[in-house]
Amino acid sequence: MAANNEMVIPAIASGNWVRLRTLIYLRWLAICGQLGAIAVAGLVYDLNLPLDLVFTVIGASVLFNVASQIAYPEAKRLTDGQATGMLLFDMTQLSLLTYLMGGLNNPFILLIMAPVTIAASILSLRSALFLGAMAMVSVSILAWYYIPLRTAEGFVHQMPDLFLFGFWIAIVIGIVFLGLYARRVSSEIQAMTQALMATQMALAREQKLTDLGGVVAATAHELGTPLATIKLVSSEMLDDLDGELREDALLINEQADRCRTILRSMGRAGKDDIHLQSAPIEAVINEAAEPHKNRGKDLIIDIVPISSGTGRQPVVRRHPEIIHGLRNLVQNAVDFAKTTVWVEVFWDESTIKIRIVDDGGGFAPTVLGRIGDPFMRERLTIIERPKRPAYEGMGLGLFIAKTLLERTSAELRFFNADNSAAAMQDRDHRIGAVVEVIWNAKSLIAEGATDLGPLGNNQNIVP
Repeated sequence: MAANNEMVIPAIASGNWVRLRTLIYLRWLAICGQLGAIAVAGLVYDLNLPLDLVFTVIGASVLFNVASQIAYPEAKRLTDGQATGMLLFDMTQLSLLTYLMGGLNNPFILLIMAPVTIAASILSLRSALFLGAMAMVSVSILAWYYIPLRTAEGFVHQMPDLFLFGFWIAIVIGIVFLGLYARRVSSEIQAMTQALMATQMALAREQKLTDLGGVVAATAHELGTPLATIKLVSSEMLDDLDGELREDALLINEQADRCRTILRSMGRAGKDDIHLQSAPIEAVINEAAEPHKNRGKDLIIDIVPISSGTGRQPVVRRHPEIIHGLRNLVQNAVDFAKTTVWVEVFWDESTIKIRIVDDGGGFAPTVLGRIGDPFMRERLTIIERPKRPAYEGMGLGLFIAKTLLERTSAELRFFNADNSAAAMQDRDHRIGAVVEVIWNAKSLIAEGATDLGPLGNNQNIVP
């Protein structure tokens, strides 16, 4: 059993995330910081800097910022290529300033890691690798070629070669480590965003199936005005018509009244009918498993009280989260079962437990501890797809199921039957993957159904 993705999720593309205004604002901050550092270096530490070249490089950054603000609107979002160009310009500008002011002897060379970190977070892998490589090339060049830092008296500030080499190694490692770290965190955020989007889509789709009563009520409300108009016009026509025409107008009047009565009744039934809000737990299980009963595998549903004398099976709320979550779990079990899937329901006065077991290969040990994480593995290869035709392999199915069921206060457990003989009550023929969903009975049993009795008489649509 594994995760299944049964819907198309819009991809979140790399790039197009950062507004131009954001990078312009950060560049202005960098320019102010550079001017401040130059002022401190000259006034406090009496360093002799090539100020004409330094201000030329900073001026280029100022002109670039002004030109960007004029050429593009503030709300413009950069493409992957445009953002790469912006960050490459910042990296080049910083490298030139560092070349003019001591190379790796200048501690501000550490700032070259900032564009790489930003690129790893928001750009494509190709762009991030390109900027990372350019940063390491720049640092390597600056280790050998630079204008030394000199005081007004001619004294040169120079680190020993050993420290200079260590500083170079530290910067290169920092570029690689921060790039990988930022990339990893950003990828997980993107995966979670897409998975949550898929969860919302799944819940919205299931909600549509359970909101028919609300749709009927809305229909009754919308049709109320035209029916009232028909009623009014037909009543006025009764005063002006005679014979058969009067009888037709009277029939129209009566049928308009009948339509209004039917719609009012349907709207009320859609809101109040207990059958739309709750059902015996076996009916809920059957509703969730229905799409997968004819897929070539035996689907066996057992309803078993935990203790004798528990009474009728519980009547539970028909939450969309429960139905869709259980449906995803059953689908995954059917996908990976060899011949049979068992859905067992146990309950007593305090607990309701649903156990889904298959006779497949079980959960892989490498993913057992990460079940429920979205996108926990890659899509299947062309060779693997015929073996698992209904399986997409992106981890969304179990993530959606886990997320939706936990919203109903459920606790989920994942394990393999062959490693949990005690938990499986020594049923050796059930050797595949096992998913247990456990609720506190009070949180699941429908209000007014604690006696576990019948739901009552069906409501009539028309009085």
